[in-house]
Amino acid sequence: MSSVRDEGKDRIIFVTKEDHATPSSAELVEEDPNDPYEERGLILPNGEINWNCPCLGGMASGPCGTEFKDAFSCFHYSKEEVKGSDCLEQFRAMQECMQRYPELYPQEDEKEKQETSPETDSVTAETSTPDQTSAPVQDSNPTTPPAPDEPTLPPTETSVES
Repeated sequence: MSSVRDEGKDRIIFVTKEDHATPSSAELVEEDPNDPYEERGLILPNGEINWNCPCLGGMASGPCGTEFKDAFSCFHYSKEEVKGSDCLEQFRAMQECMQRYPELYPQEDEKEKQETSPETDSVTAETSTPDQTSAPVQDSNPTTPPAPDEPTLPPTETSVES
């Protein structure tokens, strides 16, 4: 004979071999759209923003959570022709907040600096000298045609000096 035990939001049902031999009489419970444990996307079925969505990466919480929510909400509900163009003030406030916490919200150029290791800096220093200048060199056999607004230069010969 089966036994049922409720633990918080979960119901645990233990069954026997005899229970498995007969067709199930279990009734599925219709999903509750307000269930906070239910995984949903960024936008809920009712059109509201799901601030618990893992896709937000925790931006809705933390020291700039309020500013993020204000800016994101403004953008989401924006009716302007250029969506979000009416939200510049909210995005500016969010950016100013994030700049006050650079350890939590690093700038893109700071991330690149952290990714660059001292080894690559020393290799670059060894291979370049102050006398050298670099000029763009066009490949005489380009594999892709230039963009329509890009000027086309005649093929040139390049020489390498040792």
